Amino acid sequence: MLLGLDGSPVWRVARVLGVIPVTALAAPDPPAPRCSGQAAVLARHGYGALLVDSRGHGLSGGHAMDFGWWGGRDIAAAVSFLARQPGIHAGKIALLGEPMGGEQALAAAGSDPRIRAVVAEGATGQQLADHGWLPYGIDGVLQRGMEWVQYTAAGLLSGASQPGSIRDGIRAAAPRPVLIIAGGAVADEPVAARWFQAASPATVQVWVVPHAGHTQGLATAPRAWEARVISFLNAAVRPSG
Repeated sequence: MLLGLDGSPVWRVARVLGVIPVTALAAPDPPAPRCSGQAAVLARHGYGALLVDSRGHGLSGGHAMDFGWWGGRDIAAAVSFLARQPGIHAGKIALLGEPMGGEQALAAAGSDPRIRAVVAEGATGQQLADHGWLPYGIDGVLQRGMEWVQYTAAGLLSGASQPGSIRDGIRAAAPRPVLIIAGGAVADEPVAARWFQAASPATVQVWVVPHAGHTQGLATAPRAWEARVISFLNAAVRPSG
């Protein structure tokens, strides 16, 4: 059990796989077993994988916030836990998350220099500032209005402050690299991914997995997912390897 920075028990160590000369922190949307397939891929390539339950989900305590606004402090707690473990190399911690976990990771990377790289799948945003990719016609105006009400009410009811925007996090994280994976069968995901990429084109890669549904990249194209993600992580945290 890990403690959040406010003392809430928010992260559960679900599984630790592999020997950990280099570590990838899988920060999944709840519950933690969602990313077990991804963790197994990482372990096959010599990465340790710490799977976590988000605050208020699975076996993690605290109050759930389904837009992920506690993510910054909770990811910081998980990274601190990893950094204290034997065999962990400073500067070689990466985050992998889907979909809310990916959004949290993208936003958190900008304020935590210990995070060397981020892989985010299915990310479309966790607040109104992340949704600049929405259309600007009447449909977009109506959707923005509904989201303003939704996010304002969520903040008041949960007591959580809105995190920094994903694009700000990406800019602040540069030159550290980011890989955003989008489902080709989900209309919004490639559009959102490319809008996020525009914040720092030199450091953000976008991979649209053909025919993949929401967070179904590994299931749809397992060999391609493994090759793309492992190649990205190796370049990011094993540059001399």
